[in-house]
Amino acid sequence: MKQNNEVVYVVGHRHPDSDSICASIAYAHLKREKGMNAIAARLGDINHESEYLLNRFGFSKPVYLDDARSQLYEIEMDDPIIVSEETTIFEAWNQMTTKGKATLVVADDQNKLIGMVTMSNMTEVAMGDTAKSIELLKETPIDYISKTIKGKLLYTPKKTRLNGKVSIIAIAASKLDNYDLKDRLVIVGNDTQAQLDVIEKDAACLVVVWAPSVSPAVLSFAKEKGCAVILSGHGTMNTARYLFYSSPIKYVMSRNLVTFNKLEYVSEVAKKIIKSRHRAYPVVDDRGHIFGLVSRFHLLNAKNKNIILVDHNEVSQSVENILEAQILEIVDHHRIGDIQTSMPINFRNQLVGSTSTIIAMMYKEQRVEIPSNIAGLLLGAMMSDTLNFNSPTTTSIDKEIGVELAAIANIDMNVFAKELFSIGSSVLNRSPQELIEYDIKEYVISNYRFRLGQVNIYNLAELETIRTSLIEAMEEYCVEHKLDLLLMIFTSIEKNGSIMFVAGKEKWIVEEAYPSILHGEDIFIEHVVSRKKQIIPRLSLVIENGAR
Repeated sequence: MKQNNEVVYVVGHRHPDSDSICASIAYAHLKREKGMNAIAARLGDINHESEYLLNRFGFSKPVYLDDARSQLYEIEMDDPIIVSEETTIFEAWNQMTTKGKATLVVADDQNKLIGMVTMSNMTEVAMGDTAKSIELLKETPIDYISKTIKGKLLYTPKKTRLNGKVSIIAIAASKLDNYDLKDRLVIVGNDTQAQLDVIEKDAACLVVVWAPSVSPAVLSFAKEKGCAVILSGHGTMNTARYLFYSSPIKYVMSRNLVTFNKLEYVSEVAKKIIKSRHRAYPVVDDRGHIFGLVSRFHLLNAKNKNIILVDHNEVSQSVENILEAQILEIVDHHRIGDIQTSMPINFRNQLVGSTSTIIAMMYKEQRVEIPSNIAGLLLGAMMSDTLNFNSPTTTSIDKEIGVELAAIANIDMNVFAKELFSIGSSVLNRSPQELIEYDIKEYVISNYRFRLGQVNIYNLAELETIRTSLIEAMEEYCVEHKLDLLLMIFTSIEKNGSIMFVAGKEKWIVEEAYPSILHGEDIFIEHVVSRKKQIIPRLSLVIENGAR
């Protein structure tokens, strides 16, 4: 089964902002232009601003990625040979031998898994006790028997009375006097009188071998007595052998299966199969439809997910279990974090205002034309991350690239900025949880674990209305997520400053860094608009100095 092993996920950080989302989409497009099977991914739902940008420039949300570990649907596995439960044992055996498979999957007409047939099931029939074979043949329809021995079914009664026992008649001086044939399947040669005698003794099914036809008298008597008649396509020996393989596999297949969903993680599946010893395990989708067969070989040779990280390079901000993935590349504009790789990779970390700036530069460097909708997407992300090029993180490179992208997308930057920053600027129509996670990032400094959220807002006066409920929600959020500190920054682009709310047991860190919030007053802090360049360095300095 050919799977998408070579898919590469281009993914931004948790609680994604516009830069994270747009950079993922744009870089995945660039990688596809260069021949890589790349798709954009996200680690959470998008905010209103990102949704506006995607809608304006005609993009769908990136796929949601909740774990970096490989899932079963991403690895190589065997294509199943699917048969119905009415397939005969003989047909199943032929499928196995001609296709070199030791396992068949049994499914219904909707392709839903019912069971499996293995060589062990077949061996049990071929080498098992004859009582088992008798019970199977007892339940087998006459037409299945005829089909298996390549016979011609001349007559079958409405109700079959087979008891599963088989007799092969060898005519002797005593004729049939010593045979008990009642309700049996009887194999007899080209002897009309013997055939009539078999029917007379209440046989349930007459199988005639080595004969081109059966006389009308025999057929007439068979109908009178309710005895099925089959003209076999084989000789005596093969007829006797094959008819015991005419039962449908539903009577011999395994039903209590160890199955896996295609979305299960390879590492977890590997742990589970250690406890069992099957050759292969069926993999199904959420509706129980068969997807493939996986074995220990497939799990041992499974590749890790291929991932490119954009707009972050820290474990705490990345997808779950990121260190178990194959990280191919990192493109970021933040501080160097703690992600480690098993081999050298391309790591581009550049001092600019947004990751989207770097992506735009890479299009130019690799001489790939930027489509107008990609240019608009990148420009919107750059404006968002640099607060319309007013943030301290903004560089001359950002401004130059911004002008170029605006020309490609045919956008008036001033009009675009007003539209962009008016999207969702009011905090009154959002829940505390939405505000907290709107654009939040996690940091760990000297064993202090904290998160810092930022919301751009036009009307700072709205904060007074939600202040009490928001701080209560922030305290609960700290407890729920086991944080030492939670800081929310409400930034005014027009006024070039921010108001801060703080929660958590280590509030002293923020109070030491910004004494004006010590008494819980909503003090506007001028010129503080950047997490990366202004707030995090200042908090880090307080923590490192241990001031309290």
